Formats: sequence, C-alpha cells, structure tokens
Amino acid sequence: MANTLDDRIRARVEQFASELAELIRESAMETVSVALAGARPSPGRGGRRAAAPVAVARSAGRGRAASREKGAKRPPDEIERLTSRLLDYVKGNPGQRIEQIADGMGTSTKELNLPAKKLIAGKQLKTKGQKRATQYFSR
Repeated sequence: MANTLDDRIRARVEQFASELAELIRESAMETVSVALAGARPSPGRGGRRAAAPVAVARSAGRGRAASREKGAKRPPDEIERLTSRLLDYVKGNPGQRIEQIADGMGTSTKELNLPAKKLIAGKQLKTKGQKRATQYFSR
C-alpha cells in the first residue's frame, strides 16, 4: 500500500514539475519573440517574467480584458469608459476605499489606478486619507 502511495505522490510531483517547465519555456519564448520584434518587455517585480501558477489563477478572471496581451497598453477609449464608470460609482458610493470600489465595479485595483489619477488631476474626485486608507469622494 505504501509503495503505491509513494508512486502516486512521485507521479504527481513529476507531472507538476513538467507543467512548470513548460510554462517557463513558454515565458522564455515570449520574451525572446518580443525582444526580436524590437519591443522591450516590461518585467514585473524583481525583473521576473514568469508568474507563479497560483498568482496566474488568482488574476485570471479580474481586470485585464481577454483580448489584450499581458503588458499591452489599454486603448484610450477603454480608459475613458473605465474613468466615467469610476466617477459614476464614486458619486453613488462616496467614501469608499479603492479595494471596495474595485470589488463593487468587478475589476482590479490595478486597473483603476490610472482612471483615479486622471479624475483626481481633473478635480473631479477628491481624496481623504493616505495609502490604503484613502477614501474617494466626488466634487
């Protein structure tokens, strides 16, 4: 019994290692193809390109549109739509933090950073607090 359990564990570990190696290979190929195309890839934290499988699974359903590649810029019209949605949401829900706003809008806080900055610079939003405790209000 113990021998078959050990064999099953070993098989699962080998399967995971092979899947991980394939993901790393794909990431390397993507980096090389971007470099050969003349564009510079924008590395994430610490210059790493490959994300851990858990992080990929967490972010799969939130934020980025399915038609855009990772690291690609958002089209201006998409940013404008998100900016107006953000302003409408804050008008209806004043005093919420960015995490609460993102949950309410069904998007990620990362996607809301630029629209929030644009609205604050345009004096359409005002803030109270600092860092993660920042609350947003419409003017």
